[in-house]
Amino acid sequence: MDVRADLVRRIQGRATAPAGRGRLAVAAALVLAAGGLTALSACGSSSKGSSSSSAAASSLASALSSATAGFSGEPPSALASKAASAVASASDRASSAAAAASSFEASVSAAGAKASQAAVAALGSVSGAGNATGDVKLTGVPTSTTGGLHAVVVNITNRSGSTASYAVKVDFDDTSGKTVDTAVVGAEDLAPGRTATPVAFSRQSESMTLVPKLAQAQRY
Repeated sequence: MDVRADLVRRIQGRATAPAGRGRLAVAAALVLAAGGLTALSACGSSSKGSSSSSAAASSLASALSSATAGFSGEPPSALASKAASAVASASDRASSAAAAASSFEASVSAAGAKASQAAVAALGSVSGAGNATGDVKLTGVPTSTTGGLHAVVVNITNRSGSTASYAVKVDFDDTSGKTVDTAVVGAEDLAPGRTATPVAFSRQSESMTLVPKLAQAQRY
């Protein structure tokens, strides 16, 4: 009987342990203690023993309630589940961004593939900035709409008096002024006064700061 009483006193003393892992340890100890008290009770056969066991059990329940009342943490399994969910969410976002970038690039390439090929050929014989830099203006595109790709709208306005085609080269410079990527776009058979808006983009990392610059523009 003295063993039971001593066990309950020790458990009640631990009930004042700090919150967090300490309380989890106390709760575990209480569960083990409950098993011990049950075993001791099973060994007793007298009515006096039964009464003492009931009292000890009551004291144990009170200690257990006190030990766990202030616990505000989460079981390790719940924390692991939240971590796994966060990783999955980040992976989904990365996949979604990659898909958006691929879709944007494909749509731009399909729309201007033929004109770009003609523009590359036209610029092959051009020296200097070309004869149509005054007909071209660049407008930046937010990376949030391109899936992370650096892109710029090339506004080409035919300011001549006749239908013409255009070839435009855009350089993407880093913060030091070094050209790290180049794109060539074009517009074919553009009527006087009309504007074409092909898109030039860079495949450099989204984390880089790039500045688009009009390098050449040729009317032909």
